[in-house]
Amino acid sequence: MKVLGIESSCDETSAAVVLHEKDGLCILSNSVASQIEIHARYGGVVPEVASRQHLLAIVPVIEQAMAEARIKWEDLDGVAVTSGPGLAGSLIVGVNAAKAIAMARNLPLTGVNHLEAHIYANWLTKGAKDLDFPLVCLIASGGHSDLVLMRGHGEYVLLGRTRDDAAGEAFDKAARILGLGYPGGPAIEKAAASGTSSLTLPRAWMKDSNDFSFSGLKTALLRLSEAGRIPKVEDAAASFQEAVVDVLVSKTVRVAKEYHARKILLAGGVAANKLLRNRLLADSPIPVSIPPIGLCTDNAAMVAACGCYRFTAGKRDGLDLDAYPSLRLA
Repeated sequence: MKVLGIESSCDETSAAVVLHEKDGLCILSNSVASQIEIHARYGGVVPEVASRQHLLAIVPVIEQAMAEARIKWEDLDGVAVTSGPGLAGSLIVGVNAAKAIAMARNLPLTGVNHLEAHIYANWLTKGAKDLDFPLVCLIASGGHSDLVLMRGHGEYVLLGRTRDDAAGEAFDKAARILGLGYPGGPAIEKAAASGTSSLTLPRAWMKDSNDFSFSGLKTALLRLSEAGRIPKVEDAAASFQEAVVDVLVSKTVRVAKEYHARKILLAGGVAANKLLRNRLLADSPIPVSIPPIGLCTDNAAMVAACGCYRFTAGKRDGLDLDAYPSLRLA
């Protein structure tokens, strides 16, 4: 089975072709057009600008993915597209492109939850054959910090989520406070590499809850900055990063033990953070699956991967598929 995946939920326009065989999944192509440089001028993603850039990039990106995969349209077995959550204007571009292709080529269509797609990036790794259920998934991105129990393909139980700022959003805001630019995650990580965790910053443990909260941490950093109590930006970045990773890892490991997970899956853009990756590998008593950095950020290969399993399960959508900006996983 060869599936074309399309991703346009935020500021990355992506198309990919993934091959699903008995032995697992294989990426035939994964084309991504990033808008980071454009949105960096504004210090964050501007929805209207993002949707217009998707309109410009969607056809060239799809053509590039097909060319790199070295297949013809008649070789495709289905089209998978991110239908939510995300920015409404951005999602509509990808969804309509996918519906047009499905209609023109008489191909089955399936809408994919963006968060579910991030999880399925783990089925594109070398250790995918060892992914036995139940699994605990930490999805850490700009808009989400979720802990999910995965009992089987397409079977999810939400165990915890952010009550305010997501981890990636917190990094963006911290970077803005420290004058490090956008996107905040890579900027904080780069500055932290030259600093030490010397600042005392709070952790919102919220006992008896699996939820996350990073708003107070961000506010604490802001207060220190306003009071002129940040002698070295690199130390502040390292301390902030340490606080975020500390909570993410501790709660994930605790939940994995509680639900007797066979493996922990890390997913989402924040999963590209090296400290988070290394700390989770070091602290977890059970195996951990982490996608390559290129598959952590938004891409269509993960959408196609999820689509492969949805098609296998007989899940299809009609041409009335819409964009769902607030779509939930569970």
